[in-house]
Amino acid sequence: MTRPLSLRPSLLAPLAAALLLAACGDTAKLPADAGIGPAPKLPAPHKTLLPTVKIAPAVGWTDTAGPTPAEGFAVTALARGLDHPRTVYTLPNGDVLVVESNKPPKPEGSQDGGSGLFAQVRAKVMGMVQKRAGAGVPSANRITLLRDADNDGVAEVRQVFMQNLVSPFGVVLVGNELFVANADALVKVPYAEGQTAITATPVKVTDLPAGINHHWTKHVVANREGTKLYVSVGSNSNVAENGMEAEEGRAAIWEVDVKSGEKRLFASGLRNPTAMAWEPDTQVLWTVVNERDELGSDLVPDYLTSVKDGAFYGWPWSYFGGYVDARVNPQRPDMVAKAVVPDYALGSHHAPLGIAFSSPRGMPPEFASGAFIGEHGSWNRNPLAGYKVVFVPFIGGRPSGAPVDVLTGFLNADEKAQGRPVGVALDKGGALLVADDVGNAVWKLKKK
Repeated sequence: MTRPLSLRPSLLAPLAAALLLAACGDTAKLPADAGIGPAPKLPAPHKTLLPTVKIAPAVGWTDTAGPTPAEGFAVTALARGLDHPRTVYTLPNGDVLVVESNKPPKPEGSQDGGSGLFAQVRAKVMGMVQKRAGAGVPSANRITLLRDADNDGVAEVRQVFMQNLVSPFGVVLVGNELFVANADALVKVPYAEGQTAITATPVKVTDLPAGINHHWTKHVVANREGTKLYVSVGSNSNVAENGMEAEEGRAAIWEVDVKSGEKRLFASGLRNPTAMAWEPDTQVLWTVVNERDELGSDLVPDYLTSVKDGAFYGWPWSYFGGYVDARVNPQRPDMVAKAVVPDYALGSHHAPLGIAFSSPRGMPPEFASGAFIGEHGSWNRNPLAGYKVVFVPFIGGRPSGAPVDVLTGFLNADEKAQGRPVGVALDKGGALLVADDVGNAVWKLKKK
């Protein structure tokens, strides 16, 4: 008996390869800066049967090579030879925590992206894309501590701080408790200043949406008073193709009470809010968001936005306010009417994964007020975009100009990825730290 076409695993690889080849035709028509700023130019969707796939194969850095700093800065490797570092966090005594992590395994029998032959092929393609882009490695599930006591830009102490976690991403210290956002739950452990390893068993604070985990990263920040935590959760799909039941509690930012662990929905309709930070002058919460794919190389701009309590930002029914996504079924014009327009577009498919607000104590005057953003880089755009760290200047708590490149050179002349920036943070002296998950390093960018 002949097996149905959708059940023939031997056909998936050649079909996936054909899909990769066939999907290379879409090319951006707009200049790179058209999709950047408070009022980006948004063309009509360019819908094709097959998505655009253009990736930068991961090759890593050779010898002592590293990224290129902007004029007036110098860069050093705080640490090399890490295992897929995703985020960095500075403790009050200056120690740096590096979260080494990757996506968790999917539950047995789960299907990300729907069922049928096309979904199987698409899943195969995405697996190939992730592997070539450097993301197809097992998760180390640990946090490593780095200490640079002599401030020469290179850590002389490197110690496993926590391990046996579940695809961790966000970390924040509140008082003498360290909170870690795993892929499935927010947990906490006691911490004493100067401690170089955690031996206590993590205690669950609250569950977080898990399951398929199409977007698995969970970030966490605390308010100034240390009474509330804010946890970001990405969607379980591109545009709800797994059904809205699979999106329960996702594409959102949650507010969690530090003492009780009780939580409430703070903001929603944010497809993949990958990182958050507090603007220092206004103490307003900001986030960077990865927007939807497969509408062409010129759509949809990822963005940087302030986060308003109770606001809805459009996903999945619309993008950048009232731009309707016709792929979503059923349509919800009532939800589109509620959608808040994001503050600042960062360009289509740049994949911002990290944000840190600057400080005058460690930066030149022109970089003293604004947001540093780690752009991981595109796969669904031709030509490539992102693969750098940029600085968006702020005045009066608002973006006030075009992004400025501060750390580049992650792509070599052959458009292969020597590194890919992810999380960013300031160290105790105000220098910028950048996690590089393809280069397996943490870079320190400081003024000369």
